[in-house]
Amino acid sequence: MKEISADDLRRMEAAGEHLMVLDVREPYEVEETSMGGTNLPMSQLLDRLAEIPRDIAVVVHCNSGSRSCAVVDTLSSRYGFTNLINLRGGIQAWRAGVEASQQHG
Repeated sequence: MKEISADDLRRMEAAGEHLMVLDVREPYEVEETSMGGTNLPMSQLLDRLAEIPRDIAVVVHCNSGSRSCAVVDTLSSRYGFTNLINLRGGIQAWRAGVEASQQHG
């Protein structure tokens, strides 16, 4: 399975790479903390597969990386997706990086 760190995602976004950030958390979780992107809750994913592009990189994340890992695994093995990348550590890792940059910046 392909994985990237939160820092790698920031570099990809800063470089202007064409990608989709896919948040598989539930809406109430997104209301608490969001890093932007598209929210397709894990509970609705299989009904909304057509909304996930197959022609660009799709970085999948959840809170800690466990649900997104399961999503990447399932969509890759059962539905033939080859462009999915798990965000290691999920939004917790992304948020930690934002907080660290604010302390040093």
